Amino acid sequence: MNEDVFSNASLEELKKGYKEETDAFVCLLCGEVIEKGIIYPYQEMLYEAERYMKLHIERNHQSVFAYLIGLDKKITGLTEHQSNLLGLFYQGKSDVEVQKELEIGSASTIRHHRFVLKEKERQAKTFLALMELLKEKDNHAPSFIPVHKTAKMVDDRYNITEEEQEKTVRKYFEDQQEARLKKFPLKEKQRLIILREIIKHIDNDKTYSEKALNDILKPIYEDYVLIRRLLIEYGFIDRKDDGSEYWVKK
Repeated sequence: MNEDVFSNASLEELKKGYKEETDAFVCLLCGEVIEKGIIYPYQEMLYEAERYMKLHIERNHQSVFAYLIGLDKKITGLTEHQSNLLGLFYQGKSDVEVQKELEIGSASTIRHHRFVLKEKERQAKTFLALMELLKEKDNHAPSFIPVHKTAKMVDDRYNITEEEQEKTVRKYFEDQQEARLKKFPLKEKQRLIILREIIKHIDNDKTYSEKALNDILKPIYEDYVLIRRLLIEYGFIDRKDDGSEYWVKK
């Protein structure tokens, strides 16, 4: 999944969950590409590309809302409580029903939470307008690398510019095309950059056994166990508790 595509998508594209390109529709949630000009069969029905993309989102992500609300709070800016409230509101529950389900306060308490969320929306719109206006004047702003959506904890390690990334990749990779490392850095920001490159060589549509994943990582770096552990710690990869299956987090 290209994090740049997700981060640079417009509000309307985020709401739909996909982006239209010249020859295809691209899912912003997982990177799936549905080519235009092809008729796609599913359960004895035929779908044009855009309708099939909508079906893909329903089948694989439940809904755009469900996917976005499940992102880390560092990305959504929401507390767990606010996420729970939005989820219940999205289900169409009344204030009384929400109050009973969460067992908090009264219906008027829920109305207050609705007001707070509306204020958050107003502030977000104002901030977006300010940032758009700033882009027109700020000629010195560096280009930052987007934080991957499955990051477990977003902090200063993720303050990475495109220039820093390019410099680090050139420094540590013997062969960037094949992702062979000369050595593995000690600084966490540089480690994050390296892991971002390594994950590109792992198919995000496959489930791997530990051996199969190791076979991919061994040619990259001799201490492939360290790489595997850090890919999990940084939220790039998930696994079953018994370590029998590994997959790229989306």
